[in-house]
Amino acid sequence: MTSLLRLLSALLGATALASCAQTPPEPPSQRLAQELRTAIGPARCTSDSQCRSLPVGAKPCGGPAGYWAWSTEGTDAKRVLELARQQSDAQKREIEASGLLSDCRVIVDPGAACIANRCELARPGAGAAAR
Repeated sequence: MTSLLRLLSALLGATALASCAQTPPEPPSQRLAQELRTAIGPARCTSDSQCRSLPVGAKPCGGPAGYWAWSTEGTDAKRVLELARQQSDAQKREIEASGLLSDCRVIVDPGAACIANRCELARPGAGAAAR
């Protein structure tokens, strides 16, 4: 019975310690990517001329990690472009600090088009970065 109480006490202590453990802080590039997604919003459009592709993130070998579609309609373009730059710079710093490597594959700008009143990448699969 005493050993059972000790075991239960140890388990409760371990559970209490685990619940006090803090989650690591979110990397700045992820926070900025979320801000950028919010700034882009629903990317509503009525024509292809309102749609743009935006390079986002960074790859260890250079260049963007991908592209996101956004709309000039009802969007603060200066804010979107500035957040994209900040996010890319933050990811570059994180890559340098961690020593990450990548495939060094060049990600080609897929362009954007208005599809069902929403700006989307013209070539699916090209914008997988930082989602």
